[in-house]
Parts: sequence; C-alpha cells; structure tokens
Amino acid sequence: MEKNFLKKIIAMSITGMMTCAMLAGCGNNAKETVSSGNGEKGYKIGIFQYQQHPALDQANNGFIKALEESGIDYSVDQQNASGDQSTAKTIAEKMVNDRDDLIFTIATPAAQATAGLTTEIPIVLTAVTDPADAGLVKSNDAPGGNVTGTSDLNPVEKQITLLKQLIPDAKTVGILYCSAEANSKLQASLVKEVCEQNGLEAKDFTVSNSNEIQTVVESMVNKVDVIYAPTDNVISNAMATVAMVANENKLPIIAGEENQVEAGALATYSVNYETLGYKAGEMAVQILKGEKKAGEIPIGYLEDDEYKLSINDETAKILGIDTSVVEK
Repeated sequence: MEKNFLKKIIAMSITGMMTCAMLAGCGNNAKETVSSGNGEKGYKIGIFQYQQHPALDQANNGFIKALEESGIDYSVDQQNASGDQSTAKTIAEKMVNDRDDLIFTIATPAAQATAGLTTEIPIVLTAVTDPADAGLVKSNDAPGGNVTGTSDLNPVEKQITLLKQLIPDAKTVGILYCSAEANSKLQASLVKEVCEQNGLEAKDFTVSNSNEIQTVVESMVNKVDVIYAPTDNVISNAMATVAMVANENKLPIIAGEENQVEAGALATYSVNYETLGYKAGEMAVQILKGEKKAGEIPIGYLEDDEYKLSINDETAKILGIDTSVVEK
C-alpha cells in the first residue's frame, strides 16, 4: 500500500513538472513589450530605416524618444536595408506580413517600398522631402489614406543666402546628387530656382552609385565655384570622400544638413533630424491611441527657428574663408 501511495506521489510530481515546463515554453513565445505600467495594450511597431548614417540614426532616436515619453506599451522591430533596394523590399514585406500596428519608415525608398504593400497598416514616415511628390500621400496638407509623417525639406533660401555670404564671388554652383533618389532630384530643382533668383548659375553633377563619387567630384574642379550637396543618402554616406577632394582643390561645399558639415563640408542651415523623428513619434502615438487616423494628420515641417546653423571651422581654415561674416 505504501508502494502504491509512493507511486502516486511520484506521478503527480512528474505531471506538475511537465505542466510548469509547458507553461514556461509558452511564456518564451509571448510578445515582449516595453512596459509603461499603465495597463495599455502592447503595440507592435516596425521601424524601417533605409540606410545607416547619422541623420537617419538621429531621426530613429527622436522617434523612440517620443514613444518613451508618451508612456505607451510597445515593442519594436528595428530593420535597416543598408541602402539596398532588394533588402528594402524584403523588410517591407516582412513588416506588412507581420501585421505590425504601425510602421515607421526613415527615408523615401523605405517609405515607398512599404506604402506600396498596404493600405491598412498606418505608416508614419520621415526624411522624405516631399511626400506628395514622391507619390506617398494625396497632398501634404491632407494626406488621406494610411500615410503621414514629417518632411526634411531643406531651408534652401537660407542655405543659398549663406553661400553668398561665405563665398561672395561665386557665380556657378554644382549640385551633387544621386540620380536614383527622387528626394535629391526635387531638391536640385529647388536649388536651381533659388540660385537663379540670386543671380547664380546652377549645374547638375549626378552619380548612380557611390563608386562614381570621387571621379564626379574631381570633374567639378574648375567648372564650378561651390558645390551644393542636398540631403542625399548616397552623397551623405560618402561626404568624407567628397570633402577630401573638394577641400584639396579649394572648392567649398554648402551642405544639406549638419552631419555632412561634420564630415568636412563647409556650412549649412540644417534640418534637425532628431526633432523630425520626435514629431513623427508624436504622430504615431496619436494614431496608435485612436485619437487620429494617419490620413487626417498633415505632413509636418520644422519651424523657422528649428533650423540650425552649422559651420566647420577647420574646413573654413583650409579654404581660407572668413566665417565671421555670418552671425552665429
């Protein structure tokens, strides 16, 4: 009798252990969230960054900061295409198939790859110069559909005014960009228009990939007085090379944003990408909480006082340019 009783105790213990193991296994498959402790549902957010470089990284950081400060519960799937179009397509497909609650896209190729796959999942974009021109929204004032976000439209007029202050004898501006980037083509057209208004001639110098950059920059020497580099992903990633060639040949660069200046360009009035990402994060929170639909939120822009003057004093010294003419 004691043996039978002992057998029952052992059987019950084994059953209990197996049950605990099964429960633990189920727990490992549960969705992890960053808990705010407020009892809200854990939102699943895809963050799709097209390429690794400081400006886009800052936008990513700003977005996360806004989510953290909102107090919502969320989990994030961070993906980076490393500038590869086929990888971008794969990432977009994954996030749509995963049925994320919201997808945050950083840079135009990421936004376009994702928006073409879903009309249901809300998409918040940033680092897109003109979402309407890129075919991502019906209009920037009234997006409609499932897409909204923040634009990194440059303060081109301020930048060309800065160019004229620093290089007053300049007559010809070479616009350096990648011909495959819709954002850059739009910026080039804006720069040409503003240059013309300021009595400057503007010429396009394009590359199709990073391997062509050094050769193209070398070809600009003695053809232009200054280079304008927009917020172009390919050019931004290779700005150290662009600056090396340009500075050796006493060819100033007016850049699209401050990280390009840190890499060797002369100066800019820069978009603040962390602020853009933060504003996009605030939009995302509104959408996730059901306060607004994506299509009801106008595309956001920086205010005039949110643009930042950035000057590379070391580059100015190499070029022999007096930067005291600009009020810092």
